[in-house]
Amino acid sequence: MSHRDLIRREFARQAGTFEDARLNTAFTSHLNRLIDFAGPAPDDVCLDVACGTGLVARALAARTRHVTALDLTPEMLATGKAGADAAGVLNVVFQEGDATRLPFLDASFSLVVSRFSLHQVSEPERVTAEMVRVCRPGGRVVIADLVRNPDVAGDPDRIERLRDPSHGTMQTVAAIEAMLGSVTASESFDVERPLQVWLEQSRTPADVAARIEAELRDELAGGTPTGMRPLLVEGALWFTQTWAHLTASTSPRTSP
Repeated sequence: MSHRDLIRREFARQAGTFEDARLNTAFTSHLNRLIDFAGPAPDDVCLDVACGTGLVARALAARTRHVTALDLTPEMLATGKAGADAAGVLNVVFQEGDATRLPFLDASFSLVVSRFSLHQVSEPERVTAEMVRVCRPGGRVVIADLVRNPDVAGDPDRIERLRDPSHGTMQTVAAIEAMLGSVTASESFDVERPLQVWLEQSRTPADVAARIEAELRDELAGGTPTGMRPLLVEGALWFTQTWAHLTASTSPRTSP
């Protein structure tokens, strides 16, 4: 099975839980922080790349002229469109497509955003290059993603892949900056998440979930670092991710 097909399979399974605030509260509760960071303007024409159910697209729609929400997984798009229709959001179009081959002409959008996609794809450099290509001169490209903290021991990607086999590789902030170029703003912050609901959201099989929990509890007891930085919150097992937001500006077109 190709990585593209693996992504489709896993996210088709997650379409019904992806924006469930009970299971995915970190994604929903930090959404406004990203929108504020992106700084959308009323005249912006936006693209949400690898949009999932279009959480970002629908939030941008309230503050911009128009948003195109693109994703590889039809089930995710159907869930997002149903949510937009129910909320009466009329300025979002949902479109199936590949983030590594965006089906748009150069310089089509003034604001291009992608949230939690680079760590999933096998060719993150192609995704960022495509995002820059379709962004208008003087526009902004915004990346929000899980990132690897080089100061933390262990391999969090291994645990992430156990939970979701379509997970690829987390980048460092420096690596994303190198892909984008012309980064004008960035922020990184830690997000602590409850383990059980994280596993429920991805519909991780019970035996695999038990293995992940055992490894994190072993680390808490002084065992091998997993890179997940586990902790106990009122007796429940939690873990820690580092998230980053970055904005890059595209060069204004110069007169000949």
